[in-house]
Amino acid sequence: MVRRAAFLGLLISLLASPALSQVTSSTASTGKTSYLVGDYINYKIQIRYKPGTTVFPPMIQDSLKDLTLLKVEKPSKTIANGDTALTYAYVLSCYDSAGVTIPGIPIFCKTAGDTALQVVPTNPVRFTVSTVKVNLKEGIKDVNAPIKIPFDWKWLLVWIGAALLIAVITYYLYRRYKKKKAAASSVKPAVKVLPHEEALSSLHQLEQQQLWQRGLVKEYHSAITEIIRRYFEKRFNMPAMELPTSEAVELLKLRPESAPILDLTYGFLSNADMVKFAKFTPMNSVNEEMMKQAYEIVNKTAVSNGKDGKETGDAVQ
Repeated sequence: MVRRAAFLGLLISLLASPALSQVTSSTASTGKTSYLVGDYINYKIQIRYKPGTTVFPPMIQDSLKDLTLLKVEKPSKTIANGDTALTYAYVLSCYDSAGVTIPGIPIFCKTAGDTALQVVPTNPVRFTVSTVKVNLKEGIKDVNAPIKIPFDWKWLLVWIGAALLIAVITYYLYRRYKKKKAAASSVKPAVKVLPHEEALSSLHQLEQQQLWQRGLVKEYHSAITEIIRRYFEKRFNMPAMELPTSEAVELLKLRPESAPILDLTYGFLSNADMVKFAKFTPMNSVNEEMMKQAYEIVNKTAVSNGKDGKETGDAVQ
């Protein structure tokens, strides 16, 4: 987490350029400046941007020191005066009294036809969290004496009836469970599909569709990079579907097992970006090479189950 935060800080310092950004504002707020321990803290980030701008979801986890993220609301979007207002809402909480500062959150964006990544950070948000005040001057109050309730025989009959009903239902459910267990014992357990197996199957299906051969070149490159990015998410546990190429490759560098494919992956994703965003029309040989590279990326990082049931890193040829 520390290395990731350091990387984001360096990226912000290198790419932040308010003059070039199409984001007109990025504002963070909580609505209140004082909370009690355990209160719900409604933290919102509103981003206003011009048409033709792609805004990536904020990554706030590394900035929530002393806070707990309870819920991530569905983003809302409105359009006014030609600008789009995108609002991300989060429910936070703090379980200790403290003065809390949520630092500026980097907002990554890029404009249409420009592969350069821009960063517009939000404003810091400060508030205090305190415990419930106790009045120590008030005396200790006595506990009220217990109240005697007369015994009601009707309630005894109700409880006996309820116990009999529960016993009948329990016996019925037990018999159903035994029947289902006997039926399930004859069914073979489902085989777990490993990430590389799923990716190779998807690549084979994409080949059969012959998209680029039918003139659907952009669709072909979008589909093949989506397969590889989804494979990276499951194989390396990283948000590859949400990140631009440069960030995805930087995260891959943190995984030692990805070393054999770093250069190959950067070239693969960059070629696809040119087709999708720069309207570059590749030759047929480039389209064929993209499929070969996709197979090579998966095969060189495939993980398979060994005979002892543990995962091994043997490549699938």
